[in-house]
Amino acid sequence: MTVTPQITVSDGRLEVRGRTVLSGVPDNITAAHAAGAGLVDGAFVGATAGEAKSHHVFTFGTLRDCRFMCLFRFKLWWMTQRMGTSGRDVPLETQFILIEVPAAAGNDDGDSEPVYLVMLPLLEGQFRTVLQGNDQDQLHICIESGDKAVQTEQGMNSLYIHAGTNPFDTITQAVKAVEKHMQTFHHREKKKLPSFVDWFGWCTWDAFYTDVTADGVKQGLRSLAEGGVPPRFLIIDDGWQQIGSENKEDPGVAVQEGAQFASRLTGIKENTKFQSEHDQDDTPGLKRLVEETKKGHGVKSVYVWHAMAGYWGGVKPSAAGMEHYESALAYPVQSPGVTGNQPDIVMDSLSVLGLGLVHPRKVYNFYDELHAYLAACGVDGVKVDVQNIVETLGAGHGGRVALTRAYHRALEASVARNFPDNGCISCMCHNTDMLYSDKPGNHNFDPCSRYGT
Repeated sequence: MTVTPQITVSDGRLEVRGRTVLSGVPDNITAAHAAGAGLVDGAFVGATAGEAKSHHVFTFGTLRDCRFMCLFRFKLWWMTQRMGTSGRDVPLETQFILIEVPAAAGNDDGDSEPVYLVMLPLLEGQFRTVLQGNDQDQLHICIESGDKAVQTEQGMNSLYIHAGTNPFDTITQAVKAVEKHMQTFHHREKKKLPSFVDWFGWCTWDAFYTDVTADGVKQGLRSLAEGGVPPRFLIIDDGWQQIGSENKEDPGVAVQEGAQFASRLTGIKENTKFQSEHDQDDTPGLKRLVEETKKGHGVKSVYVWHAMAGYWGGVKPSAAGMEHYESALAYPVQSPGVTGNQPDIVMDSLSVLGLGLVHPRKVYNFYDELHAYLAACGVDGVKVDVQNIVETLGAGHGGRVALTRAYHRALEASVARNFPDNGCISCMCHNTDMLYSDKPGNHNFDPCSRYGT
């Protein structure tokens, strides 16, 4: 069948301008031009199965002798790149692939330049798609809901493919086409850059980790100023919040590696490290610190850290004053693709001890009350970390895509209300559940993350 003037699927082959990209394409693979979308060079790909399941792996075809660059998640949180020439080189959890299709030997059409094909696995309904290869060079389309009760027999628009002769333009056109189709995210041209991007900044994490204190923040600012590099943007990272654990008396937990990641939030205000015993009034310690950083150290913007779920282990269900968030223990379940790449110590801990998940219908209230308190203290924005944990908690909530969307819509609404400069940095968030559900979009693409680290 001819899908677009550029792309055809026939006789078991996916071809672009007459050049074979995939061979051995099975009959259950569907491809169609998006009617009315103006996608001259693009098509949507789907697949059908004989039974409804929450997780499908479909053979797409055999990929050989085409150079490609792909982006895949090497662990739950982070994405990196890989190069290859065949299907066996495509890793689990591949979320983007750019394929260079050379002219065929003996080609007499006068066109010897390569053609580039972008493949973007999408979100469709309650399902998320990724690509992966096997040792027979077959490329697979994997769709997954993250909730065994959420099942389907098919995906109609699981993958978007786009062709062109300029790889940079082809990528841009593909993303814009998907933006128009999904209408759940914005291309970067439409996103507002917060003012802090123009300033030199300092994040407390590498200096203090979770041992950060108010005095430590001030000492760090003084040290940087004395060195001739006074920061104008400050992030107070993990370590300022009130946290606790319900498992301190459990000797099995005490020796478990990574058990600290199961600590849960017990209040929305700062902990005692940010409160001075010499304070003579009710002014919050965090507010005093923010005022001092701005007036005494020339800082223009202050952000503070919190996890997507409140803290690494979520919100403690039994914490006084936190009951109205309807937090309940949930036990993460990871995608097979994630565990097949690199296990994570955080998940080892949470799968045993659980995470206090704020109910989706209450998560806006949680974010709004937390952010309103921070804004009242003079804080200008938040760094929202550990975001991909939400994908593992979709069971009972309609699946990973539905839960991620609910959390991100609540987060976006709260940030818009409390931090109007688009004051939000997203971190540990490199899954398409989030990227295709994110309209404001400031992301921490950690330059230090590398495959296997």
